[in-house]
Amino acid sequence: MPNSASNAAVTPPPVDLETRAEDVGHEALRLWLRLLTCTNLVEADIRSRLREQFACTLPRFDLMAQLERHPEGLKMGELSRRMMVSGGNVTGITDQLQQEGLVTREPLANDRRAYLIRLTPAGRTAFTEMARAHEQWIEQLFEGLGEPDRHALFRLLGRLKSTLLSE
Repeated sequence: MPNSASNAAVTPPPVDLETRAEDVGHEALRLWLRLLTCTNLVEADIRSRLREQFACTLPRFDLMAQLERHPEGLKMGELSRRMMVSGGNVTGITDQLQQEGLVTREPLANDRRAYLIRLTPAGRTAFTEMARAHEQWIEQLFEGLGEPDRHALFRLLGRLKSTLLSE
């Protein structure tokens, strides 16, 4: 009788998107796909860690990060614009965070339709803990690159960003 280990399904390695493009030519396409692959890998790792360690989603973390940067609070529309998501998404996340006592929603005296969203002290404490962990995770994910390589990559991506913004 064969052992059970030999019958176990073998998980194939993750698909590396940039290898789909031919090695000859298409350098810009391969570079774009490599950037996309790296972004997706980092984001998936962060999403997983936030979920496992804090029972938090990346959008919730992002909303709290915006509020942490603006202790005076932000309107729902401004949060939506900064997070580049629909107002409905921001409303849903805000509702959950408010129910958990992590944010407050205060009507504005000069605009009855608008609300100002702020972190509560409990929300600030929770976010501070998550942000510290988040920074450590990012450090771990990039530790395979030495400091000179990180600086060079940062500089090169900055040049790419400037080029894209000037077009």
